Amino acid sequence: MKKEIISKLEQLSEYMKILREYQQHPIEEIRDNKTLKAAVERYMQVSLECILDVGEIIISKEGLGKPESYREVIQILGENNIIPKEFAEKFAPAAGFRNILVHAYSKIDVDELYNNLQTRLDDFEEFAKHIAKHLK
Repeated sequence: MKKEIISKLEQLSEYMKILREYQQHPIEEIRDNKTLKAAVERYMQVSLECILDVGEIIISKEGLGKPESYREVIQILGENNIIPKEFAEKFAPAAGFRNILVHAYSKIDVDELYNNLQTRLDDFEEFAKHIAKHLK
């Protein structure tokens, strides 16, 4: 389990470097450049997939139940003190954004995408730190 989680966290770290570069672009550029917009969408999606995969692995291996939604993955981690409860409450809506990226990709609002790019990356990194601490 530990090796698999560490691998996912390393992937997440790589995605974060790329997303941090994309943060430097103004919203107008992301709105006007379809390739850039698609890249931001994809890296946000795979970052969230890594986070949710890690959560699901921990929940499964530690016998913490069966989440019925991606949001519940984050909530279960908080309820079991794998990540702080307050952080879980704040971070759980990110799972909903993953669903938008995957299922409603033709209707993604650039303002919402940009807002998530600018505000969620610190949460992604905080999640990784909590998980690394849990693995020790």
